[in-house]
Amino acid sequence: MSALHYEMHGRGRDVVLLHGWSSNLGIWQELVARLARRFRVIAIDLPGHGGSDWDPRAASPAAQAWRVHETLAPLTHRYSLVGWSLGGQLALDLAAAMPAGIVRLVLVSSTARFAAAKGWRCGTAPGLIDRLAGRLLLEPERAVDDFLALQVRGLAPRTAQRVRARLRAALERHGAPKPDALAHGLERLRQGDLRPGLPLVGVPALVIAGQQDLVVRPAASRALAEALPRGRFAEIRGATHVPFLSHARQFTELLTEFLRG
Repeated sequence: MSALHYEMHGRGRDVVLLHGWSSNLGIWQELVARLARRFRVIAIDLPGHGGSDWDPRAASPAAQAWRVHETLAPLTHRYSLVGWSLGGQLALDLAAAMPAGIVRLVLVSSTARFAAAKGWRCGTAPGLIDRLAGRLLLEPERAVDDFLALQVRGLAPRTAQRVRARLRAALERHGAPKPDALAHGLERLRQGDLRPGLPLVGVPALVIAGQQDLVVRPAASRALAEALPRGRFAEIRGATHVPFLSHARQFTELLTEFLRG
């Protein structure tokens, strides 16, 4: 199994960045520039995204987490882990199964269970996944565009336009995701439930939510923080699903303060 594609910048304590569904490491460009003044930042393309290949033999969540672990093993043995959206679920997998090297955990616009279900009212309506999955079968690029639009909905028009342009630029510069990777990601969001494993995540954890997020409801992120043994919750007023782009200064201050302990 080949290593995942990654980029490394800066010097200092190690910080690993995991992006979300349909994206790639390019979305971290501005954040990396700010963090690299104090940390060594390792940004990874998840399987089937950006420069990383898609291996159908390693499609399960556990196998994908193992690929991230194998990629990091030669690079670092102690690191803080930042996961955004679906990348946050992958980060939780790593923190529960292989916690030894993880110093701190940051989960951005993420949740232990994405889809709403009986007894889980703060989840996202399953209809969103159904619409994206239906679009993905016919028009993969349109499915990604629809998701980009949803991520910025609720921002001021100029800010929404700027953030969406940066999300789109990352795809154009670093490569579009593989349809199979997108389909497996959606199925994980539909079926996945990480709540039983949260008591195993013993590292200090910061969960950051956008107040206006329409993809992952802030209530779901708050519930995640409350269920983690050492969890802490922070909500960025006016932000949507991409607070590190729309509210960059506030996000960076929150993140840096937490990473420095």
